Amino acid sequence: MLELDFDKMNGLIPAVIQDNETRKVLMLGFMNEDAYRKTVETGKVTFFSRTKKRLWTKGEESGHFLNVVSIKSDCDNDTLLIMVNPVGPVCHTGTDTCWGEKNEEPIMFLKNLQDFIDRRHVEMPEGSYTTSLFKSGVNKMAQKVGEEAVETVIEATNGTSDRLIYEGADLIYHLIVLLTSKGYSLEDLARELQERHSSTWKKH
Repeated sequence: MLELDFDKMNGLIPAVIQDNETRKVLMLGFMNEDAYRKTVETGKVTFFSRTKKRLWTKGEESGHFLNVVSIKSDCDNDTLLIMVNPVGPVCHTGTDTCWGEKNEEPIMFLKNLQDFIDRRHVEMPEGSYTTSLFKSGVNKMAQKVGEEAVETVIEATNGTSDRLIYEGADLIYHLIVLLTSKGYSLEDLARELQERHSSTWKKH
């Protein structure tokens, strides 16, 4: 349990709700100490309704619960950031977020894919294609990246758009596997590209 300051707003603190996968901000609610405690105990976000003057668990009527992944407080311990996996739309109007946004951010799936491949590298479950790649050795993995790169080039120059996307996805997947086997990750590539985007970056 976090040590929170409920006194500044007469017993309430704001709670920012953010999707753990897409990183979209879904809604803002308020909690009193009982709501916070129930959220921690049940793993489902519970607010204090300022209009109804009672606790209400998001989804208690609709079934659209907010399943808690993590809870953090800010530097003053008077605001919460709660990462969740939402079940269905969040807003009472039926939209994904209370700002009318679609809760989609496909680029964020690459992080989930990296996390998945990391787990495969540690657990090495039998019957997994990713496991078989790790077991094949660096040379085989590097060869597979080369093959997928050639196939991507072929589709780009003399193929279809659908096949280009398909082969490009294969290339990225196999590249992540190769990087992981060498102790690196997609985040390392992102960091390198970020440095290159800086005005002070110089080519090696």
